[in-house]
Amino acid sequence: MSARLNLLLLTARPFSRLGEWDPVKIEGVIDQISGFMFHNNCENDDFNRFDEMLTQIETTFGHLLHQVEWVSLGGGIHFTGEGYPVDAFCARLKQFAQTFGVQVYLEPGEAAITLSTTLEVTVLDTLFNGKNLAVVDSSIEAHMLDLLIYQQSAKMAPCEGEHEYMVCGKSCLAGDIFGTFRFDAPLKAGDRLSFIDAAGYTMVKKNWFNGVQMPSIAVRQLDGRVELIREFTFDDFVQNLS
Repeated sequence: MSARLNLLLLTARPFSRLGEWDPVKIEGVIDQISGFMFHNNCENDDFNRFDEMLTQIETTFGHLLHQVEWVSLGGGIHFTGEGYPVDAFCARLKQFAQTFGVQVYLEPGEAAITLSTTLEVTVLDTLFNGKNLAVVDSSIEAHMLDLLIYQQSAKMAPCEGEHEYMVCGKSCLAGDIFGTFRFDAPLKAGDRLSFIDAAGYTMVKKNWFNGVQMPSIAVRQLDGRVELIREFTFDDFVQNLS
């Protein structure tokens, strides 16, 4: 059996339901536990902060760590980010593993998919309503829900031109906005736009809000070929409702 532990001082939010923070309670069932999971990082690209949190884990739960076989440090550690001190990171993990005699696991979700995927959209229409607007054949509500939940903007690069547009989704949701971006030339219907870094929680959170067409899934091979993996149809929409 495994147990998820919660660092009281470092938890992502107060009153969290995600795990046990009291070592005394864990001691009573330690003979039934083979490993622990600590998931207290989120988009953490600061090695010193990671080291600080790992030190607190050692201080708080060290006497328990010696009694298990493995430890998962979860995800949210952005060790693939530019300039991240990977050698120091690996050395710290090795030290931790050797000190407590455990197998260490990571769940490199964001680290693995960063900049791996784009969402390709097409401009359907443009208009001016106090600022230049471009409506595309996609929706943050349906295709990039995290943008709506966390009130973030999509990413686009390059984004340094003279022509600024707010790029909007095609749904009826007033807040269906990908963000404001800059382009080298005025946008027009039919233009292709590419949102970068679009892999995280997109297909797993997609929904059929307003019946907006799901984006097809395609893979660009190393030789440049684009291989179509999956297309979605109206039948998928109907089946999703039944």
